[in-house]
Amino acid sequence: MSDDDDAKQVRSIFISDLHLGTRGAQADLVLEFLRAYDAPQIYLVGDIIDGWRLKSGWYFPQAHNDVIQKLLRKVRKGSKLTYITGNHDEFLRDFAGTQFGGITLVDDCIHETVDGKRLLIIHGDLFDLVVRNAKWLALLGDWAYTIALASNTVVNKVRRLLQLPHWSLSAWAKLKVKNAVNYIGEFETCLAAEARRHGADGVVCGHIHHAAHRQIDGLTYINTGDWVESCTAVVEHHDGRFEIIHWPQYRLKGQPLPAPAVLPVPRPEPALVSEAA
Repeated sequence: MSDDDDAKQVRSIFISDLHLGTRGAQADLVLEFLRAYDAPQIYLVGDIIDGWRLKSGWYFPQAHNDVIQKLLRKVRKGSKLTYITGNHDEFLRDFAGTQFGGITLVDDCIHETVDGKRLLIIHGDLFDLVVRNAKWLALLGDWAYTIALASNTVVNKVRRLLQLPHWSLSAWAKLKVKNAVNYIGEFETCLAAEARRHGADGVVCGHIHHAAHRQIDGLTYINTGDWVESCTAVVEHHDGRFEIIHWPQYRLKGQPLPAPAVLPVPRPEPALVSEAA
């Protein structure tokens, strides 16, 4: 697909953690997805541009610029674009509340679904205790993560030549290591609690690079995933149905993936939930 007129029309698109400005960003796949899907409302749910990485050295190839231009083109054609700030693009938080053209820059916002439910849209880094309390450790982890992504990129170039789906080393490790699974469970529960605090019916977030769509204590929890590991986004169809889009599996196989197995969500420590609230 080369034109938005040929794209699949949905009600809303939610996409996060592109990390443009890093070598791990899958900008070519992001561009394919944006050509394949279009919506009158697009939410960029944080970490779109990686300011952390750009501070240590400028890297912004043409493919990354093409993604920005594609988003701006959608705005010019009438889409409303809401940019929610994240920790990697925290340099934009000083401009939260600014509107220009069809773009709104915010720290969080509320999205209303077809059936009138209210979803809190927030990146989620404020509920990551490492980012909040030990940024130096978060930066160290980001450095190690970048090295892991570099090795994973080589593996996936070979897999794509063989028409095999994208595979993420770090995503696989997250689901195998008990502490990582516990961290994901605590993060999800904290975000659900934050949605309840806002009087919302659920939350859409990013940050942890782990796409999910589940119910937590009667609230809807949706995580958009990312575009350096899992290459996922979330769309809201006109009938109100939310769907996680796995790319490029949809393009390669032409049909949705089977629903992933839902892991049991560990119950967080009460102190952690209290702090989040």
